[in-house]
Amino acid sequence: MSRKTAFSAETRGLLLGLIGVMAFSLTLPATRAAVAALHPIFVGSGRAVVAACIAALVLLAGKHRLPTRREMRALAVVAAGVVVGFPTLTALAMRQVDASHGGIMLGILPLGTAVAGVIFSHERPSLRFWLMALLGSALVISFSLLKGGGFFQPGDLALLGAVVSASIGYAVGARLAATLGGLGVISWALVFSAPFLIIPAIIYAPPTLDLPPSAWVGFAYVSIVSQYLGFLPWYRGLALGGIARVGQTQLLQPFFTLLAADLLLGEKIDAVTIVFATLVFIIVASGKRGSGKPGAEPPAAKTA
Repeated sequence: MSRKTAFSAETRGLLLGLIGVMAFSLTLPATRAAVAALHPIFVGSGRAVVAACIAALVLLAGKHRLPTRREMRALAVVAAGVVVGFPTLTALAMRQVDASHGGIMLGILPLGTAVAGVIFSHERPSLRFWLMALLGSALVISFSLLKGGGFFQPGDLALLGAVVSASIGYAVGARLAATLGGLGVISWALVFSAPFLIIPAIIYAPPTLDLPPSAWVGFAYVSIVSQYLGFLPWYRGLALGGIARVGQTQLLQPFFTLLAADLLLGEKIDAVTIVFATLVFIIVASGKRGSGKPGAEPPAAKTA
């Protein structure tokens, strides 16, 4: 592979990753709007059931092949992380903390994704990358503590669990996208999860549809975009540009989330937030230059 081709793949991976990050950045504001009137368990499980219906239609229309037994094992990990763990934990957290607070807590996702990439995909980020990732993560944690008066909010534990869930799901899904494609990964993970999630979705479903429109709009967004469409560019980008490298774009996600929380929920952005946003942007740029090379390269990723 020529240097020009490698650079092109990295650039495309970063751009696709950024599109995915922008789609995911609205997840917490939309979730907070949804759980204002809907039970968090319904939001966490119901969004996956709705997305699974869309995924099943896509798989049937595209005549996608069935995953192999080895791919099925990896899909179970992906499903546990991004279909069950992350949606449910963030929905529970949004009953306790603001979307802006949650967005900053999720700012440590790049570090978690990089660590998961090392474990599951044998990537080898440079020392510079690790230093920048740690510094960026320290910044967002400091921001959270500053906003929380020096203490973690009760919902922080749920958000930290969500970070672990998403990090593993992202890393394993990116590896799997090399053979199934990003579309196949999230689609099969949703379809296989739906039979287990439809029961809690029914149990915790609202007794009436007569709820504030904002709750249903938020639920629709997390079901269609956060749980499905956003993964298409995201997994493709991770597979093209490398998990650690493209995962660094997640450091910008908290600040996209803050902007959305301000515009959609009225959670105002202050000067401290702007300062932290600027610092994290610098960290992202520095981390990209020190991202190093991936270890064992997967086969060429299929188009999502």
